[in-house]
Formats: sequence, structure tokens, C-alpha cells
Amino acid sequence: MNTERAVLAGGCFWGMQDLIRKRPGVVSTRVGYTGGDVPNATYRNHGTHAEGIEVIYDPAKTSYREILEFFFQIHDPTTLNRQGNDRGMSYRSAIYYVGEDQKAVAEDTIADVEASGLWPGKVVTEVEPVGDFWEAEPEHQDYLERIPHGYTCHFARPDWVLPKRAAAE
Repeated sequence: MNTERAVLAGGCFWGMQDLIRKRPGVVSTRVGYTGGDVPNATYRNHGTHAEGIEVIYDPAKTSYREILEFFFQIHDPTTLNRQGNDRGMSYRSAIYYVGEDQKAVAEDTIADVEASGLWPGKVVTEVEPVGDFWEAEPEHQDYLERIPHGYTCHFARPDWVLPKRAAAE
């Protein structure tokens, strides 16, 4: 099986991992710290890193665009450095692209989210090249599977689907 990698940040990583891991085509997920300045980041020392999720997926079963569309359904991309009750740079919205193709898809998806009017404000999601991803401690991995009623500020909004784009002529 051929796999690809996506790295996203959209607030507390527990809820993102719980929802994204259940998507068709997702092979594995892990939570960690990314997009910041501290080597060997940890929960207690992650500097300017965001809480992020690494998604390994099968592109024959799901596309990067589909993963991003779901990402924009489960978190609020219009709140700067905040998701729900969580505040600070750790909880920012960001897409860390692996290559130029992912960057282009991310920018197109953000433009479509903006145009859709689904969210009440301007999208503040950062689009940056992927850097180091420091895996979070074991107690943060699979958190909501182990503690089903644990904290989350993420939920699916199945009615918030972007309009399908017309095929290129």
C-alpha cells in the first residue's frame, strides 16, 4: 500500500485525533508538537509549537483535499490561537504541507472555505512547510479511546460540506 502524510493543527490534539482516525483511508495517526522552536518538544516544554496530528493515509482511498475538508468541519479556523476553551499559540489552526502539491491544495481549500460562508469570520489557518514533529507523550496518544468522556472541543458538522467544484473544461 502506498501512503502519504498530512500534518495538521487545529486546537487540542485529542479531539482531532479521535475524529480523523475514523475516516476512510486513514491508516494511522499520532499526536505531537509541530511548527515551533523547541527541539524535543514535550507537553510541559513545547515553546511555540502547536498541538498537532500526523495523519498517514492511503491516497487510493481518500485524498488530501478530503482530509482538509473534514479538518475544516471539526475545528473553527476563524479563531486566532484558540479552539473552544483552549487559548494560546498551542491551539492555533495550521496546515503543515509536505510538498508543493499539498500547499496548493491547502490554499485552494482555504479559499473555498472562505467563499462558502460556513464559518462566520475570516479563516486564520496558517499554511507552512512541515518541520519537525515531536511525538507527544503516551498519555496523550489515543486519549479519547482510553477516556471516552474526556475533554474535547471538536465535533463533526456533517452539514458543513463545501460545494463540489465543477470539473475543469
